[in-house]
Amino acid sequence: MAFVTRQFMRSMSSSSTASASAKKIIVKHVTVIGGGLMGAGIAQVAAATGHTVVLVDQTEDILAKSKKGIEESLRKVAKKKFAENPKAGGEFVEKTLSSIATSTDAASVVHSTDLVVEAIVENLKVKNELFKRLDKFAAEHTIFASNTSSLQITSIANATTRQDRFAGLHFFNPVPLMKLVEVIKTPMTSQKTFESLVDFSKALGKHPVACKDTPGFIVNRLLVPYLMEAIRLYERVSDGDASKEDIDTAMKLGAGYPMGPFELLDYVGLDTTKFIVDGWHEIDVKNPLHQPSPFLNKLVAENKFGKKTGEGFYKYK
Repeated sequence: MAFVTRQFMRSMSSSSTASASAKKIIVKHVTVIGGGLMGAGIAQVAAATGHTVVLVDQTEDILAKSKKGIEESLRKVAKKKFAENPKAGGEFVEKTLSSIATSTDAASVVHSTDLVVEAIVENLKVKNELFKRLDKFAAEHTIFASNTSSLQITSIANATTRQDRFAGLHFFNPVPLMKLVEVIKTPMTSQKTFESLVDFSKALGKHPVACKDTPGFIVNRLLVPYLMEAIRLYERVSDGDASKEDIDTAMKLGAGYPMGPFELLDYVGLDTTKFIVDGWHEIDVKNPLHQPSPFLNKLVAENKFGKKTGEGFYKYK
């Protein structure tokens, strides 16, 4: 009996050790690479939920613009959240801003971070070069995540030696308002890493959903073909299908969507949609859902990207 007891205790001790080594990473310090709309939004929500953040971009001018945008966004949040207590709202803004530092040298700040979230240009080569460099400087426990909306996570992770600590963390625009986060697990992503990112997403006040590393993940895999089919429907307008205004109205009133497909295309950016479709088309040339649109290509060639350039399918002042 004593022998059995000793064996049981050894087994329990061994299990505890294994469990300890497999403990999830509690993310406290976050490094966000990219001070654009998405990166600034991620930095904002992380800082607002008690995380220490370093926001990284190439120049001080870009970072100053990012911080200004974050402050303006926070004041809007505070005005609504602390409507009856403006003083508390002001303190919330100042405390959140004080949790965000900035840097133009990513390699110098990742040594002590728990999580690196990349939100830079949708270019595989650029992302690979970034992560390959950061992999040499980041701590052993540091998790790497990409906010890409269209590239394969596995292809980015392969540039590093930490494929088990690499995953996708896809936020939606505008980050402070949109509750969804897609957590993308590659075949190499460890369960520990995946669960750590799910917990981090929840800590931000988001609703995480799990997805394998498939083109477009969940939302874009369904959304982009819908948007492209709306364009094709419009391209056939000479045959009497429908105008873009009627298509938008039909989807808002008939399907209950808050925006019609052309309004959404202009909001997302026609260049972004074209980039996603072109990438998918290269992977699966024969798939009818991934066929390029001549009209979309024409608008992008004319630098009509949507709201951000003042004109897309619609004109904006």
